[in-house]
Amino acid sequence: MEPPPPASVEVAHSWDRPLVVVPLFALVALVGGLFESFTLSANLLVLAVGGAFMWLGLTGRAGRRPAPRRLDPGAVWWLLPVLALSVLELATFLRQSFEDYPTLSLIADPFLEGYLARSAAFFAWLAGFWVLVRR
Repeated sequence: MEPPPPASVEVAHSWDRPLVVVPLFALVALVGGLFESFTLSANLLVLAVGGAFMWLGLTGRAGRRPAPRRLDPGAVWWLLPVLALSVLELATFLRQSFEDYPTLSLIADPFLEGYLARSAAFFAWLAGFWVLVRR
């Protein structure tokens, strides 16, 4: 007789596989790439997808992946660029000096003007959020 599986690991649903999720994310990203930044339609799409992800994560309908037992010691170094960019963004916001110190979103705007770049960034956002939902 086999012992039962650990409670933290759930069996994936039939729709919760990369063969289904990746094309779905690609389709949503291609639609999301059609909208300009910060338009009503873009914001509604982000709110709808983000709300659906939050619902899937909070209800447990998305298959859960086991969390690592401990982080690699090198993982702490990822906090350094995140902290530095957060401080830069906050300082720029507080100084209200966008010409001298542009925000990260202003710096990214020229790169995200094209449809393919916007779609790729949207796909990366979907994939990153999905990893968080599955934890």
